[in-house]
Amino acid sequence: MEYVRLGKSGLEVSRICLGCLTYDVPGTGRHAWTLGADSSTPILRHAIEIGINFFDTANVYSKGTSEEVLGRAIKEFARRDEVVIATKLFSPMRPGPNAEGLSRKAIITELDASLKRLATDYIDLYQIHRWDPNTPIEETLETLNDMIKAGKIRYIGASTMRAWQLMKALAVSDARGWNRFVSMQNHINLIYREEEREMMGLCAAEGVGVIPWSPLARGILARPWTAEPTNRSASDQFTKTLYDDTKEIDRPVVDRLAEVAAARGLPMAQVALGWLLQKPAMVAPIMGATKTSHLDDAVAALAVKLSPEEVSALEAPYVPRKEIGF
Repeated sequence: MEYVRLGKSGLEVSRICLGCLTYDVPGTGRHAWTLGADSSTPILRHAIEIGINFFDTANVYSKGTSEEVLGRAIKEFARRDEVVIATKLFSPMRPGPNAEGLSRKAIITELDASLKRLATDYIDLYQIHRWDPNTPIEETLETLNDMIKAGKIRYIGASTMRAWQLMKALAVSDARGWNRFVSMQNHINLIYREEEREMMGLCAAEGVGVIPWSPLARGILARPWTAEPTNRSASDQFTKTLYDDTKEIDRPVVDRLAEVAAARGLPMAQVALGWLLQKPAMVAPIMGATKTSHLDDAVAALAVKLSPEEVSALEAPYVPRKEIGF
């Protein structure tokens, strides 16, 4: 396993982050393809055994039960100081006022709830899941800074926003002397590269580590275009929201990926991750896994070094598209 600093921070993380949306208590999630604790535990254990120390979840994943499953696995298979737990807040966890967003009240309430579910005294990386247009960013950042001072958070990160919003947040933190975002969890992969216009360059310039979600486009980049659908690809409505409207322009990219992978004698997923890992500011793609072999493939991608010609070949079929995922 390789370990790198998360942005300009001193925090060391594995170059593969395990995303824990997949793991929950049966019946609590909105996705038909998620795994219960019994099926999740071997995958989480394997991740720790192969050196992955970076785990990402969110309070909203399966009504908080993803955090519970992750917390139990870490307690059983690792020492707390050996792992980096990342979680997120923004989406509503209950009906009624103050149940969502990034107000001071919401942050303190949801942070305490996440700590309880994760069975830990602190969260290594606490991330805002989306930008909150209804709360001044000053209120959000001051509260997060206070929670760091209180010892409940070690670092803070952001996710899925416009580049100007991230820059505004960084500028406010710098002006007030508050802790700034050390990471950006954004949406970038071979079939969605709109983040290269502004966000990726900003992160590189500002020392913000990139930890992208959906690095394999929810499995689209892991198999030939004509392959039979998996349980997840057939039932995941969010995949349809992200990529259904772009199938016509996505297929040439996937076909080109299959060609480059075949020429190298490698799985498509490894080549797609290898391309992503070579991007400036890239720290650790967030990988979902329903099998231990998915993790092994992800780790193997760390050794994939693509030539400039291969990178050009992979990128050539891309066609710009509208923003998605916000």
